[in-house]
Amino acid sequence: MPGAVKAGSRPPWLGLGAAVWLQASAGTSSAFALYSHALKVALGADQSRVALLGVACNVGDSLGLLPGVVCNKLHPALLLLVAAASGLLGYGVTWLAVSGLAPALPYWLIWIALCMGSNSGAWMSTAALVTNMRNFPLSRGAVAGILKGYSGLSAAVYTAIYTGALHGSAANLLLFLTLGVAIVCLLAMYFVRPCEPSLVENSSERVHFLFVQINSALLGVYLVCATTLDRFVTLTPALNYSLIAIMVILILAPFAIPVKMTLFRSVPRKGTSAAADNDQTEPFLLPSSSEQNFGKIEDEDAADIDLLLAEGEGAVKQKRRRPKRGEDFRFREALLKADFWLLFAVFFIGVGSGVTVLNNLAQVGTAAGVVGTTISVSLFSLGNFFGRLGGGAVSDYFVRSRTLPRTVLITCTQVVMIVNYLVFALGLKATLYISVAILGVCYGVHFSVMVSTSSELFGLKQFGKIYNFILLANPLGALVFSSLAGYVYDHEAAKQHSVAAVAGSDHVMVCYGPSCFRLTFFVLSGMACLGTFLSVILTVRIRPVYQTLYGGGPSSQPRSSAH
Repeated sequence: MPGAVKAGSRPPWLGLGAAVWLQASAGTSSAFALYSHALKVALGADQSRVALLGVACNVGDSLGLLPGVVCNKLHPALLLLVAAASGLLGYGVTWLAVSGLAPALPYWLIWIALCMGSNSGAWMSTAALVTNMRNFPLSRGAVAGILKGYSGLSAAVYTAIYTGALHGSAANLLLFLTLGVAIVCLLAMYFVRPCEPSLVENSSERVHFLFVQINSALLGVYLVCATTLDRFVTLTPALNYSLIAIMVILILAPFAIPVKMTLFRSVPRKGTSAAADNDQTEPFLLPSSSEQNFGKIEDEDAADIDLLLAEGEGAVKQKRRRPKRGEDFRFREALLKADFWLLFAVFFIGVGSGVTVLNNLAQVGTAAGVVGTTISVSLFSLGNFFGRLGGGAVSDYFVRSRTLPRTVLITCTQVVMIVNYLVFALGLKATLYISVAILGVCYGVHFSVMVSTSSELFGLKQFGKIYNFILLANPLGALVFSSLAGYVYDHEAAKQHSVAAVAGSDHVMVCYGPSCFRLTFFVLSGMACLGTFLSVILTVRIRPVYQTLYGGGPSSQPRSSAH
């Protein structure tokens, strides 16, 4: 990652505070349910085509291979500049279609626009996540949980803005996405940068992470309460804006850490030098070679070419030893490992099925007799947040205390999803909100666990490529499962001969009752059974790696990849 590496203890925390803002804005694809019906009416589309528009959001959000490749070559600010341009163009075109300011736009153009707009989230997340994972190498689980957690809160953040400031207007929401994403990216460009990492654990860092985790939990609970408040009392414009102001303050709270470091500088005790950061105490997790060179990560492709030339000239006699799990892998080396594809398959099932429900949440609620989607979206977002935050914190605890692989959590969530999808299949109004919240938790756990696990198995040097490739399982799963959901829904709606008139002369097919999604949820439950089986296999395979990294147990894996 080119550019000067900032030293000191404050810059990494400034970057984390800015990354929180980026992640809270990056989950634009999760807001699709808020304007999906407006798109359905504007395009005169059936549910199958609307479901594919949701897939476009998932595709764009998960197309992170390009930012994953260039994150080692470009400064994070340049990635954020691309994110700003992508969101501005993609959501701008979608806003023109929904607002009616442009002539009728073709379906394929809207699909591409949504893909481009949501792709801004991939660039934002890569810049924020990769940079901060390298700035805090000994707190990967906490960093992944916090940042992916705030990303999970995006839906609740946008829902609060949608109901409070934008008066439930889908066109206004799309305009807000068009301008808001670009503004946040431009503001964060200065703060998200590579910093000199600390390779020694200290109590103050743990306290700071705990503060951010508690604040983010308060933000999640507050967002759900603020979103549902209008169901019980009439909110004036002044009160609506006050609620949004409190939300902004809570999102800004992580910046209190670098402010505190500035106002209350720590004074070295007598007998210690100013260079106390170079303490020789052995860290709990020994750094890999990638952790020792975060500020000057080499261009792997150039290194490969030099090595090949040297071999051709006879200067190098030995072939490069293939890395073992826990060391730094090159991208193509990771692709040859069974663990990589097991992690990909488990993520495909867990996240692909979850995002299918999220994209169809408006129709799932209508079928169950629930009016409006704001509460469902907020509950899913809150569950998603706690799943991501808790997945990082809980997996860190069990990894360090029991040397249990993080994928144990995925196994547990897959079991819960088996039952939860069967409850969804009943189509009961009474259980809808609970089921949505539980699914959000399971969905979120998959993200934080996948991020930390992939970095521990395959290292951080090529983490951007590896992480973003696994992330492609999200849109692939959404495409497969959403196609099924859309087909079943339209088939049942046609059988019911139910046509609802909206927006004057436009008509859309509406389905009511459990039959609308019953078959879909049965299939998703069966896939969760398969996901459970695969995650158990993966957990058994990688247990020795975690015993080496965190427990010092017997294993063929070295504790450090540095040679």
